[in-house]
Amino acid sequence: MIQILEGTRPDVASTKAMGKLTKEDYDQLLPFLEQKLKDHKKIRWYFEMENFEGWEPKAAWEDAKFDIKNASNLEKVSMVGGKQWEEALTKLMKPFTTAEVKYFETAEKQEAIRWIES
Repeated sequence: MIQILEGTRPDVASTKAMGKLTKEDYDQLLPFLEQKLKDHKKIRWYFEMENFEGWEPKAAWEDAKFDIKNASNLEKVSMVGGKQWEEALTKLMKPFTTAEVKYFETAEKQEAIRWIES
């Protein structure tokens, strides 16, 4: 499931991923992100993971297409989670984007929000 969170800066897309993401989640998420990109030349993305289990295949494909198309439109990505593989995922992401990408533990959520908004 994906939840769109309220952010304080208009150029920050704030989301929370829970469980396994589906294509239906991306049907909700992509218009939100595309509108942010339409309104702002570059955006920042706060991506919080809670009991996150990854992506279903169709959702992974939607994610990959978005990431490839918009790699240069992301300025910063803040990923918040509590599992080793989530931190590894953050490191894997870095070569594929020009964005500054940083991982935060769940207990550092407020620091992650401050970082993405600064």
